[in-house]
Order: sequence, then C-alpha cells, then structure tokens
Amino acid sequence: MAFADGPVYTLEWLVDRTSTVYSLPLFYEQLNEAINHPRTSIDDIAKIITEDQGLTARLLRLANSPFFGWFGKVDSINKAVTIIGTQQLRDLALAASVMGVFTGIPEELLNMISFWRHSVACGILARTLATWRRETNVERFFVAGILHDVGQLMMATTIPPVVMEMIGQSRASNQPYHLTELDRLGFDHADAGGALLRSWKIPANIAEPVASHHRPSRAEQFPVEAATIHLSDIICQAMEYGQTGEWCVSALDPAAWDKLGMSPHQLGAILKQAEPQLEETFSILAEAP
Repeated sequence: MAFADGPVYTLEWLVDRTSTVYSLPLFYEQLNEAINHPRTSIDDIAKIITEDQGLTARLLRLANSPFFGWFGKVDSINKAVTIIGTQQLRDLALAASVMGVFTGIPEELLNMISFWRHSVACGILARTLATWRRETNVERFFVAGILHDVGQLMMATTIPPVVMEMIGQSRASNQPYHLTELDRLGFDHADAGGALLRSWKIPANIAEPVASHHRPSRAEQFPVEAATIHLSDIICQAMEYGQTGEWCVSALDPAAWDKLGMSPHQLGAILKQAEPQLEETFSILAEAP
C-alpha cells in the first residue's frame, strides 16, 4: 500500500509551525542564561526556579524521591541546587517544562498519559544505564530519554491527518512507525525532535541523541548517548512501559549495543534498579502544576 499524493512537508516548516504555537516557558531561558553567567550565585538560580511554584514542588519531590536516593531531607531549592548541581537541575527543569508545553492532542493520535509514561521510563532507564557505565552528569541521559519522542508531539499538533494516515499505514504494512514516517515525509519524528530542540537552543548532548535515537550510528558528537537512548527506548517498548506511535518493538542496532559494551545479564540488574523509580518519578513529573 503506497501513500496517496499529498503536501510535501519539510523539517524547517514543521519546526517553524511548532515554534509559532509552542515555546519553552520564559523562566527556562532566564534559568539557562543565569547558569551560563559566571557571576550567578546559587541564590540567584534558586530565585528563578521558585518563581514557578509548580516546578518548585516537582523538583523538591524529585530530590526527595528514590530517583536521587538522598537520605537527608531536601527542603529548599537552594539545597536542591547544592546537592543536584546547577546544570543537572536545569536539565530536570527542561524535562518538566516540555511535559507541560504540548496540550490538546486528540486521544486517537496519542494517549498523553501513556506517551509520557513511556518517555519517563525511557529517561529513567537511560539514566540507570549511564550510571552503570559511570558516565558524568547522568541527568542529561534522563532528559534525552524523556524528550526522545517529542517529534511525535510536533507532528500530532501540526499535521494530525498525516499522522493518522501514517499510523494506519504502519500497522497495515507491519512496518515500524518511524520507517513509515521516513517513507511518507523523508524524515522521522527523531529528526523532527532534534530539529526543534536545536531551535530552542537545547545543548547538543541532549538534542543529538534525540535526533539519532532510531539511527544511533548517525550521531557524530555523542554516540554513547545516542546508543543509550536507542537501547532504553527498545527495552521500554518490549516491556510495554507506556505507548507512543511506535506500536511494535524497533530493531536493535548491533553497533549501538557494541558501543555500550554491556552484557545481556547486566540488563536484568539494571531493570531491577530502575523499576522502583518508574511510577513515583512519573507521578511527580506528570502532576498538574
């Protein structure tokens, strides 16, 4: 079954259309600028965060959850900044912000609860894999995991009839959804998500893994990050942690598996470590502000 002729869409058009309607909260830009300024203090950063009460509550709950495993009470954003770190807190603020940006997507295209459940699970698993590999700043893996399918949200909000068409075609042809996107559009939701994050000036160590998570061999600057998100996504599909447009388990790129240098028996231990964090972290990030 081939696609009927229809409008030709480009990544640039999709990003422009999305950016016209959806943008990151102003506070995130302020937070990013503050963190990048050499004279900014912890108090300055905490003041910006606490202006958003919903975000403050979520970050404090996260700091006191099994996600961080901190045994003392984190009762202020100042303490959270000190314990978690400024860059890491910014990355967590980014994840929490994007989860509130896209609204009004029809249920028949995406069930948003299931979508974010999958995304958070992918982020937690990526963070756990990175911890096992002793990577630095494992929060970037968490955020890249959460945002890996943001391109699906872009398409669902800008070209919903095409998305509906691609969903039907993917199932009818028994083809992974992202390959159906490539056939119809010439790019997939990973490309779209990466392009949007770059337009939002999100760091490349998050944007590139998002853009490459279905084709991790394309990652030039951050191949380990891309391989980690690729593997985490596939595991979450196989374990049925939530659901996105991908209705079947994607194929594992052998080179990505080799890149991570892990053995299959390690995955069981990693999953066991990640699972207790899934529900609580999802409930924290997905709660209404």
